Amino acid sequence: MQSIVIDGLAKKYENVTAVDGLSLQVEYGELFGLLGPNGAGKTTTINVLCGLLDPTKGSVQVGGHDITKEPTNVKEIIGVCPQETAIYTYLTGMENVQFFGNLHAMSPDNLRKRSRDLLERLGLLEDANRSAGKYSGGMRRRLNIAIALVHDPQIVFLDEPTVGMDVQSRHAVWDFIRQLKTRGKTVVLTTHYMEEAEELCDRVGIIDHGKLIALDAPRNLNSRFKTRDLEELFIKLTGRRIRSEA
Repeated sequence: MQSIVIDGLAKKYENVTAVDGLSLQVEYGELFGLLGPNGAGKTTTINVLCGLLDPTKGSVQVGGHDITKEPTNVKEIIGVCPQETAIYTYLTGMENVQFFGNLHAMSPDNLRKRSRDLLERLGLLEDANRSAGKYSGGMRRRLNIAIALVHDPQIVFLDEPTVGMDVQSRHAVWDFIRQLKTRGKTVVLTTHYMEEAEELCDRVGIIDHGKLIALDAPRNLNSRFKTRDLEELFIKLTGRRIRSEA
């Protein structure tokens, strides 16, 4: 059964086509990687899936709901961790999570338990009562993930969640993402770290110039294109123009 169905999605900005006829499906409980170079259309696709942008053409269903006809239903079941951290630096870590939890009308008891659990699992509980403005960059990104998941959404969009993190923090977040999958969550991950996608994702879709150019499990793609790993595959499929200009 499909959690996300994208059929012929196109998104244009005046004379620029950011997404060009994209079609793919994500299964319930799947950890799916959406990969591509800068400007390939990844973030635009995520923004359409989250209801932040209207498609120019095509249809998108998230959790069985049409994103253009039932945007409120979609927003109730998704959690979004954007590339840029969306926190209030003058609030503590705990206050940030609870503020966003209140926006989802969570009960006080549930919000209190959920906030503590998330901060503990993301290694932030000891610093929960510190001002978020004093957090390191990696801590802010982990707090961003907690905020996105406070209402326990069924479908999670993680847009470059580990960018700028040190090795220890990155692996801690990897473990947390794996836990989401074991709990049956659907996770859509965008990342420029190919080892991250290879380590975590059941399948990956690679897009370039707004078009889907490869879709399968990392192991299957490496076998098909005779590459050592996902990084070599990624360069082989998307790096021709850059290499020719070098």
